[in-house]
Amino acid sequence: MLVPNGTAADNLPLFTSVMRSVASSAESVAGRAYIDALVAAGFDKGAMQVTADRTSVGDPVDSLQFSVSWQGECLVGQVGPSTPAPTALVLPELDSGGCLVGDTRSIDW
Repeated sequence: MLVPNGTAADNLPLFTSVMRSVASSAESVAGRAYIDALVAAGFDKGAMQVTADRTSVGDPVDSLQFSVSWQGECLVGQVGPSTPAPTALVLPELDSGGCLVGDTRSIDW
């Protein structure tokens, strides 16, 4: 259950549970599936980032990252064929804002 007034660490168990559920589905490397599932669990879509789930030639990526910014910290998930197991961590927010380094995909749905 989401802990709205809790810390990122307080919400890591829910984030991890949602991540594992999607990772075990047919949409295991579909960025939208993670974002939609996190929104359904109560996380704020406006605080999220996700990397592309397709390469420049249209193949599925080897690794997908997604995040939720939470009170100056980040819940970050990583999944994909090159990741030994779905991984979720609490990390500091970047000095520039946000959680993920590099290009991210617009969450415009």
